[in-house]
Amino acid sequence: MATVTTVVPRTRRGVELVLLVFAVGIVMLAYASVGIAVDGELPPSMLSYGVGLIVLVGAVHLMLRWKASYADPVMLPIATVLNGLGLVMIHRLDLAENRSGGGMAARQLIWMTIGVGICVAILYFIRDHRVLQRYTFTAMLAGLALLLLPLVPGLGKNINGSRIWIGVGPLSFQPGELAKILLAMFFAGYLVRTRDSLALVGRKVLGLSLPRARDLGPIIVAWLASLAVLIFERDLGSSLLFFGLFVAMLYIATERKSWIVIGLVLFVAGSYLAYMMFGHVQRRVLLWLHPFSAKALEVSDQLVRGMFGMADGGLLGTGLGRGHPDLTYYAESDFIIPSFGEEIGLVGLFALLLLYLVFVERGLRTALGVRDGYGKLLASGLAFTVALQCFVVVGGVTRVIPLTGLTMPFLSAGGSSLVANWAILGLLLRISDQARRPAPAIEPTNLGLADAPTEVVRLR
Repeated sequence: MATVTTVVPRTRRGVELVLLVFAVGIVMLAYASVGIAVDGELPPSMLSYGVGLIVLVGAVHLMLRWKASYADPVMLPIATVLNGLGLVMIHRLDLAENRSGGGMAARQLIWMTIGVGICVAILYFIRDHRVLQRYTFTAMLAGLALLLLPLVPGLGKNINGSRIWIGVGPLSFQPGELAKILLAMFFAGYLVRTRDSLALVGRKVLGLSLPRARDLGPIIVAWLASLAVLIFERDLGSSLLFFGLFVAMLYIATERKSWIVIGLVLFVAGSYLAYMMFGHVQRRVLLWLHPFSAKALEVSDQLVRGMFGMADGGLLGTGLGRGHPDLTYYAESDFIIPSFGEEIGLVGLFALLLLYLVFVERGLRTALGVRDGYGKLLASGLAFTVALQCFVVVGGVTRVIPLTGLTMPFLSAGGSSLVANWAILGLLLRISDQARRPAPAIEPTNLGLADAPTEVVRLR
């Protein structure tokens, strides 16, 4: 009789620790390069900055060893190096613009601390991601409330033509960043319950199996909600992210290509309506199609400055601290990709994009490995959110699509975005722990084989 032996997968926490050391080393090397290039010496705050970064990511690493030992070992190091390099670039822009009081980098570090705290709290308090399914409709109400919060008189703030911020005194926050997480939770819970009916085939048109007319309601509601965000808050980026997230999760749940076709048709129709109705959408299309025209330059030369900066960087870049990214407006937030493109070149920019690609791939691998439908949809939705946001940002600054005003995950300045992305990381780590954790052994009495070996093989 063949003998079956137990194969227990390793937790890979040691691999994660080694990768974290490399990640912190890369960030500190970049920080030192900026100081030497700008001031001719190592930054005086280099030691405190490095210790702070080690403490923050070390806290997450220790929490993973304690509460989620089988979590993915790659995502945390990637988030560390992306967030750290973002802080380095923001600090570099602070030096170029002579900002006092620590500049925007000090505020970003505070927001990173809050984000890491939320990530640790998620890992500690949420022992099983499946408990979140109980709050499906609560998440929907909370997400919609956060989306509508900037419309409250006296609370919402209009910045650069978009009403997506709330302000309390000197502080401002973008609630839509947290809303996307809550809406992903709602979509996952809703689609797990209804995917069987949504997957049913109605009529066949041009070889495409269309859903039944009665099942079109959810996507119509999502389309109208995204249009409402665009109309009332003038936020093209959040509208695109919200609708794209729902269509992607709907396709994952049902595996029906017809939902993608319907989603694209509704997206094109909504984009055309927005272009015909709103002047700010027309201006963004003008800047996209004819950025060098006299009419476009009267509106804004931000996109042109960003493209000139990336062109100046060339293949290998000018070197950290040796370019002029501060000549571009909002170089630390909306246009941080051109800022990096100028100073680390096309090769360095591709390395950053590859890190995002690996991060999304690990999220999708988590979705494949987890055993429950809710976890699969939630992990897929969160990973797709990061991927879509990266595409929208990079596509906007490279003229693939019009600018939307979204920020690059982990990299750009912006407290609300940074906190939301650390929360996404915490949820993905929690789900990945369930995905990689060995299944409990099956007792031989349950199989009716009293004399069978007690060991069970668990493949990773």
